[in-house]
Formats: sequence, C-alpha cells, structure tokens
Amino acid sequence: MPWLKSWATDGQRIRLQNFRNIKSNFSTFNKKFIAFMKKITVLLLLCTPFFLTAQKTYLLVGTYTEGKSEGIYVYSFNPATGEPKLVSTTKSPNPSFLAVSPNQKYVYAVNENADSTKYYVGGNISAFSFNHTNGTLTELNKQPSGGKHPCYVAVDKTGQWVFAGNYTSGSLGMLHAKKDGSLDTAVEIIQHDGAGPNKDRQMGPHVHSTVLSPDNKYLYVPDLGIDKVMIYIFDSKEGKLQFYDAASSKSGNGPRHFCFSPNNKYAYLMEEMGGTVVCYAVYDGHLVFQQRISALPADFKGAVGSADIHVAPNGKFLFCSNRGDANTISIFSINAKDGTLKLLGHQSTMGKTPRNFNFDPTGKFLLVANQNSDDIYIFRVNAQTGMLSYTGKKIDVPNPVCIKWITK
Repeated sequence: MPWLKSWATDGQRIRLQNFRNIKSNFSTFNKKFIAFMKKITVLLLLCTPFFLTAQKTYLLVGTYTEGKSEGIYVYSFNPATGEPKLVSTTKSPNPSFLAVSPNQKYVYAVNENADSTKYYVGGNISAFSFNHTNGTLTELNKQPSGGKHPCYVAVDKTGQWVFAGNYTSGSLGMLHAKKDGSLDTAVEIIQHDGAGPNKDRQMGPHVHSTVLSPDNKYLYVPDLGIDKVMIYIFDSKEGKLQFYDAASSKSGNGPRHFCFSPNNKYAYLMEEMGGTVVCYAVYDGHLVFQQRISALPADFKGAVGSADIHVAPNGKFLFCSNRGDANTISIFSINAKDGTLKLLGHQSTMGKTPRNFNFDPTGKFLLVANQNSDDIYIFRVNAQTGMLSYTGKKIDVPNPVCIKWITK
C-alpha cells in the first residue's frame, strides 16, 4: 500500500522536524540563559563595593596612649576607593589590641597595663557596644585579664568566651561574655612556665597571642618566652580549656602571631626574634612542621623584630610585617599542594615599626599600622601576583598598633 508508506514517511519527517525545532529552541534558550546569568554575575560583582558601602564598612584602630593618642579610633572606609574618614574616638588606656564579636555588636580591647609594685595587679579587658549608625563605641564594663600587660584578645565563634594573652606574666585568661556583651570575671587563668636562651627577652614565659582554630575546638597560644606554641582543647559549652599538645620553635626564635590558611589545612607562625615564618600542616589540632623560612632578605644585617602575619583572603599569598631596621611587609606565595612558602619580595611600609596590618573586607586593600611614625598606609593588593602598590592614601593617627573591621 504505497499511500501507507508515504504517510509513514511524512510522519517521520514531521517528527524529525519537530525534534529539530525543539532542539533549536532549547539551544537558543540555553544561550540566552547563559548570557543572562553572565550579566547577573557581572552586575553582582560590580555591586559588591556598593553593598559593602551601604553596610557602612568601619575601620577600628587600637593604639598605645602614652603619647598623643586618646584610645580607639573609628573610621568609615569606602571599599571601592580605599578612602577613610574619622567618625569617632573613644578614650581607653592602651587599647593595643582589639577583637570584634561574631555578631559585630561588641568590641573587646586589652588595656595593656600593670602595676609594677604589685605582682597580682595586671591589666584589663574592656567591653564596648558598637553603634552601627554613627560608628561610636560605648563602654559596658572592664574585667581583669588574668595577668600583666595583656597584648592580645580574641572572641570564640559563639561570642560567649573571650581570651586574653598576658605578655609580662606569661599567662592566658578566659572570660565569659554575657548576652549584653559585658564581661564576667575570668573563669580560668592558665600560667605558663619556663624560659628561653635569650636572657634579655626570655627570662620567663611571654604569651603573645591567643588564636582559636576555625572549627572553634582548639586554642593556639604562641609563647615568645618559652619558644612554644601551646595547644589547648576548648569546650565552648562548658567554658573549659585542657592542655593538648605543644609545638616547639627553634630555640631563641620567639613565637609571636599565628594564622590559618582559608582551607584550614595549614597554619603559619611568625617568630619575632628569628624573623622567620614556620609552616605547619594541621591534623586533629596537632601542628606538624613543614618548613621554616626567613621573612628577611638574605643579606639583611640590621635589628630583627618581626610582628604580624596574615594569609590573603584568596589563599594564594601570605604576608608578614618586619619591624626593627627593616620596616617592610614580606610577601610569600603559598604552594596549594603542601602549604609551603616561597618568598616573592618585600614592600616598604612607608613608615616606622609596622606592628600590625590587615586586609579590608574586600581583600583589595592592605592597611599597615606604623606604630612609631604615627600613620597607617593603604596599599592596593594585586590578586594575581600578591604585590602591593601604594594608593596615595594614608591615615595620620598616633601610635597605631591594631586594625580591625566591622561590616554589618
């Protein structure tokens, strides 16, 4: 029956044509959808600085107040241009290090003081509430830090526990933060013991920082006086610390500050007296030595005094500050396979004694606090090379020693 064969052939042609039409329409839709999503992505990237600006990005600066400084300085910061503007000043004695609560409603500052005539009279931790509308701080209360000259303060991820590192007495204190941000007295004080080979700097323990692991399970405490990073298990529910392990530094190198890579697989220690950076692999809270590398040029002959250390937000580069006669920021690339470092170069901080530095929330800018030249220089970060370039902007502020951010 020729007509049946013809009908079948026509039906196949129609079905084939319909399939082709559907495929063509889907392909056109797919191309338009991809183009639309690309436009949305670009728009979101362009709007990121706007959103951060709308959230009123604030820069907080801790200082020493022996000179002209009054305490804590708060600036508004434009993340699109890197432009700062002073909005408030809060009086506080030697607020040399700051910490911001996870909800960014409260700020904690060390008062790096001690009574030299009384062994048991040390410094304090001051608690402040932060007004996001006008960028002002209001003091809530203060409590003893559990030792002399607290130089570091940190808040855990629950916002309920505040840790103070007391340099002169070589102790750490753990304080409870109430729901209103104010502090109770210290619930635990741990005293370190020991000494190092440098009789001028290491006659006893000197706790220099208290850094929580990203999972909030461990507290890492570099002690410059005993050349160790002490590791404690942290129970955030009960508010308890238990000794877990210790990672020894090279004798006389003086551990100071400590940070983690964004993937939490590696940790980095700044050794102040050695001018060196140590790379560790992290396994169940333990630190496994990977590498020690100098943060200074091979031919450097001046006074050594390395200070702060941070990994770039993109995880590709590590930066550290060098005081003494160097006054530079060292720039390292990070090997993605094992976390080890390669020195790329050094950037002058344009001032004296770069004690602390920090990236802005976008990661585009790096701000360096030069303690002894009374200024903060603002650099732009090249995300591809890690190199820094001066923006032409700086902040004149007396004795700046700590930089923190509030963005929400």
